[in-house]
Amino acid sequence: MRISDLDRDHSQIFIDSVLPDTAFLCERMEKVLFEALEAPAGGRVLDVAAGLGQETRVLAERGFLATGAEPSKLLTDLKQLLERERGLPDMGSSQTQVRAWGESLPFSTGTFDACFCKGSLDHFDDPVACVREMARVTRPNGRVAFAIANMEALALKLMRNRDTNRAARHAARRERHLARRHWDAPADHITRYDPELMREHLSRYLQIEVWSGVSMLWGLPGWAGLLQRLPQDYADRCLRVADLGGRMLPQLADVLIIAGRPRLGTHD
Repeated sequence: MRISDLDRDHSQIFIDSVLPDTAFLCERMEKVLFEALEAPAGGRVLDVAAGLGQETRVLAERGFLATGAEPSKLLTDLKQLLERERGLPDMGSSQTQVRAWGESLPFSTGTFDACFCKGSLDHFDDPVACVREMARVTRPNGRVAFAIANMEALALKLMRNRDTNRAARHAARRERHLARRHWDAPADHITRYDPELMREHLSRYLQIEVWSGVSMLWGLPGWAGLLQRLPQDYADRCLRVADLGGRMLPQLADVLIIAGRPRLGTHD
């Protein structure tokens, strides 16, 4: 992660969870990710690149000893401010926060029962070093889990194909606006992850046991609007069917949930 990114304006990284497809994606991503951790009751869990610490707090509320590691002072301060404004209770020793880089975690080997990174691996300068560190601080039989945006998702493929077919007619217009196309990786995504690259990076230090897709069609033009116009039960059914497609064809899902045990030798 570039140092210049740490305390910049982070408003663009918080997606609008009011939209039905986004709300569904966020809910499913958290559920599948937490299930993949297989952390024992009351176990120690590390949240790498914790941001505002929402997941850290949820785990603490569920009885885990949750630690959030976040390098950005801006986000750490914002987390504390939001918790005070919302009147959230202090979780005591159940929830702790440290400022730390994912590539160099300040914990002893095998400290945690489980470790996860939600939606941030592609922000790191050296994501493989982050995977290595997360495997190191997790006990040998513990789980290390990731939620990673799939830049080869079906929705992005469809939009890329649409834009490519229209390229000749709209080249001048795109040059004028210069806005990031939805299927492009955002500027703060240093690594453009597809399933093949995810497997290559994570399998160096993890014995992968979970490979699951979450959601499909997120961000596709017209999809969120259609869901908003449909009766709630029909919209929910559409989202569940699309999510089933993501589970059956994870290589086309919006997000991949990948988890595994540290490989032998990682703790040497």
